[in-house]
Order: sequence, then structure tokens, then C-alpha cells
Amino acid sequence: MNVDELIAIDIHTHAEEPCCGPRDDGYDEFQAGMARYFRNPAGARGMLPTVEETAAYYRERRIGCIIFPVDSERETGFRRYENEDVAQIAAANSDIMIPFASIDPAKGRLGAREARRLVREFGVRGFKFHPTMQAFYPNDRSAYPLYEAIAEEGAITLFHTGQTGVGAGMPGGMNMRLKYSNPIYLDDVAADFPDMPIILAHPSFPWQEEALSVATHKPNVFIDMSGWSPKYFPPILVRYANTILKHKMLFGSDWPAITPDRWLSDFETIEIRNEVRPLILKENARKLLNL
Repeated sequence: MNVDELIAIDIHTHAEEPCCGPRDDGYDEFQAGMARYFRNPAGARGMLPTVEETAAYYRERRIGCIIFPVDSERETGFRRYENEDVAQIAAANSDIMIPFASIDPAKGRLGAREARRLVREFGVRGFKFHPTMQAFYPNDRSAYPLYEAIAEEGAITLFHTGQTGVGAGMPGGMNMRLKYSNPIYLDDVAADFPDMPIILAHPSFPWQEEALSVATHKPNVFIDMSGWSPKYFPPILVRYANTILKHKMLFGSDWPAITPDRWLSDFETIEIRNEVRPLILKENARKLLNL
């Protein structure tokens, strides 16, 4: 990856298709609900991009990207897209892609073994967690064996925070519980694993100030600005991005739910200082990923 030639690095993209072959029962309904929430017609038509198609899209735009699946098999019943598959496709597109993986913390020491293998044998650089989809509090000590493996391998963690479009508008919210994704629970994780980089994904509605507090207090905590159009960012997030946390804010889109085309266009319309824009779009990620 020639970072100097890139205009940005997208820290938050999803591997959605294919999902281990034919879609599982209920997966179409789930994706249709997501498409309604994000106003994404491609998802509603069942036309989500493959990882290879994602690579081509980002290459055309000269945007690097981190890509990952989400292991939520235990809660949703949907088979995960295998971490090895994502890593191998990313390796074949290493001019534009960096692989992260996802492991449900409930897999305990088996998950820890998988994490070590993925870093050592497949070049995985980090791990995505979705507390609401995986139904766990991030500071639950049962997750610590997995964190220990990630930290010891020098990898990065990325946690969904705040409200989610997953299950939004569906009966019972698809049994998703928002409480798990309050970023304050990651304060414990940041204290207990001070050398492990932690990214809080998304504007953390309705807990934005908790996220800003944790990121301000803990040196190893960062915030990615994915999942929302920038025109909806709360003023306090923009204020901190311009000042106290300007070196800890990261561009992320939430592809394919939100495209970088849409995010970057809306980012131009908000009051971010000229000297801060390149930090958010690329330089902070370059430093965090040691590119």
C-alpha cells in the first residue's frame, strides 16, 4: 500500500457478501431492514458488494480501507463470513485493503487461539467487536482472554458504540439490546489493556459525551466517525475533533451502508479546520496502523 498516493483511509468497511455461500434464512429480511435505516437501495435489492467488488470501488477512488466481517453467529444465527477468507482476499488486494477479523468473545480461549493464528498466519491487523450484535458488555471479564491474545499480538480493537441500524424498525429490534454499546464500558478495557489500541466506532448516540470522555482520558482510545453522514454529527463531536481530539479522530464510512462518496461529500460541508481535515482523513490512521 502506497499511502502517499491515497487520498484517505477508511477505517470501517464491512465484508457482507458472500456469506459462506447461499444466504441464511432471514438474512434477506435483516439486510432489507438495514437498507431502510441507511436509505441504501442496493441493500434492499440484495445487491451488496463482494469483498473483491469493494476493493475495486476503493481502488478507483484511491482510498485505502480496513475490512472485516462480524461474528454474531451466537445471537443472530447467521453464519459469519470466515475471517480467513476476508484476510486472503485482502492480501490479494493489499494495495488498497487491510484485513481485520471478528471473533465472538463468548468463544473464550478457543477464540483467543484463533486470534493469535489470524495475526501470525494471515496478517490480520485488528479485530472488530459489536457488543449489541454479540450481546456482551465489553468490560465483562469473560472477554479478557481474547483481549489478552490481541494485545500480546500487537493488534488493534474496534468496538461498535451507540445506537445501531442492526434490527432498527424490526419487531423487538431483532432482539438487539442497545445497552451493551455504551462506550463507558470500554473505559475499563482501556485501563486494563493500556497498550492495546481501542477504536470507538461511530458517533456514540446517545452517549456521545461518554465516548469523548474516554478518548480524552485514555491515551490508547480513538474514535472513528463512521455510520453517520457528517451533516448529522453533534456539535460537541465536531468541536472535539477540531481541538482536543484532533489526533484521535479517524475517517470511516460504514461501507456498504454508507458509501465514502456520500460521507466525504457531506464532510466538506461541516466546519472542520483545514489543518485538521488531513489528520482525520488519513494521517491519524497512518500513524495508528504504522503504515
